[in-house]
Amino acid sequence: MAMLEFENVEVFYGKIQALRGITVRVEEGEIVSLLGNNGAGKTTTLSAASAIVKSHAGRISFAGQEITKAKPWEVVAAGLIHVPEGRRIFSTLSVMENLQLGGYLVKDRGAVQKRIADVLELLPLLAERRNQQGGTLSGGEQQMLAIGRALIAGPKMLMLDEPSMGLAPLIVAQVMQVIKEVNANGTTVLLVEQNARAALKITSRGYVIESGVTTLTGTGSELLADSRIVEAYLGA
Repeated sequence: MAMLEFENVEVFYGKIQALRGITVRVEEGEIVSLLGNNGAGKTTTLSAASAIVKSHAGRISFAGQEITKAKPWEVVAAGLIHVPEGRRIFSTLSVMENLQLGGYLVKDRGAVQKRIADVLELLPLLAERRNQQGGTLSGGEQQMLAIGRALIAGPKMLMLDEPSMGLAPLIVAQVMQVIKEVNANGTTVLLVEQNARAALKITSRGYVIESGVTTLTGTGSELLADSRIVEAYLGA
């Protein structure tokens, strides 16, 4: 059984068709990357799964349940958590307050405190900054906070949209290492990433999306070695 599956999903923005029958499958325990140029439909794919945008055709299922017509909070409650592009932390709240908000739908307060402790152990930089306002953190620290906040919800699966955007290469490597550790701790990951080389190094499988359809798929190592991928996304 797939953890997340898109079957011939179509999405329109007005008269513009963003997804043209996309099919993607993510198995439990995988890190799957979506590659493609700007406007290819990668972010829309994540937004359709998290019910931020409406699917006009096709089927989306998560953990064996159809979520095509679910509400965004129902998707979160099911354990599918979306970290959007741009981090979207609360800049005037402290690091701890941001983390606490990640557990908004979790009724067990003890579980929230345990997850916060686990996140601060995974991301010790946040522990050092726990009382700082989110807006005073560096870009890399804000990205770590966005991932950490998502983990407080207890995700079965994490969807990450451009987590390395605007970050220095050393920080990109740190973010990718955190994603690997999150996955190793049992969370399935769907990753949208412009830095194709960094993404494919940690990826179980990847899909290439062009004009709203999947055109190519393979393991991370297969795609890294594919001349079409090298030419289009990695530089010759």
